[in-house]
Amino acid sequence: MSTRSTRARLGRLSVGAAAAATIATLVTGCGGKSPSHPTSSSSAGAPVSGKLPLATTFTTLKNIATDPEAAAAADGTVAHPTRAVPVSATPGGPAVATLPDKELGGPTWVPVVETKPGWQRVLLPSRPNGATGWITAGKDKVQTAHSPYTIKVDTSARRLSLLKSGRSLGTWTVAVGAPKTPTPAGRTFILASLAPAKPTYSPLILPVGAHSESLDTFGGGPGTVAFHGWPQKSVFGQAVTHGCVRVPADALRALAKVPLGTPVSIAD
Repeated sequence: MSTRSTRARLGRLSVGAAAAATIATLVTGCGGKSPSHPTSSSSAGAPVSGKLPLATTFTTLKNIATDPEAAAAADGTVAHPTRAVPVSATPGGPAVATLPDKELGGPTWVPVVETKPGWQRVLLPSRPNGATGWITAGKDKVQTAHSPYTIKVDTSARRLSLLKSGRSLGTWTVAVGAPKTPTPAGRTFILASLAPAKPTYSPLILPVGAHSESLDTFGGGPGTVAFHGWPQKSVFGQAVTHGCVRVPADALRALAKVPLGTPVSIAD
């Protein structure tokens, strides 16, 4: 394994158990509780007046472009800012946000979807879904690595597939969002790996860089979608969640090996 691939794999280490339990509850809200009624997005992580907003799962970014998925294909390159870096709407343009070096208590790794000399266009974990921005490609500020994995979710078929270097590692029947709270389609990525100290419905929760498009908040969090397990096998193959993707235990074990920043493609 190359040094860069090693860095990507190291990047997926979970945060501390106590912190993970709190973060998992506040961020994803994917448990069995009924979702709260739509309200304004969470203000957690919002910028101090006069400062650029942080590009986190808690924020909504303005004046930012969305994912050019049809025009650009991710090649598995993932980027990690070694310190907070400015995010621009165009290469070399004025900064409109700041991408922190940590997300949800762990290191920030985001997929690169386009490159220009000295600049990388990356997917961001903020609203709106598919938000992208340009960050510097300078090695003193941003490390890059390669993830050979791809995760594909077909919500109509209720199916999740995991591939490594184009080779299938497995396909599983999963539970997806209910008709009124669908799992959002589009390209996203594995944002964090959280292992709650006292899991209530899953030993591991993998938030992604996408949010519910029908709920501004649920479970007290910003509506972040996640992959996680579920104790009742009867849910698999059903459209019953608040937007998260519930996966069987063996699928969760396979996903646990995937580095942060790995691309996720959700199709409906």
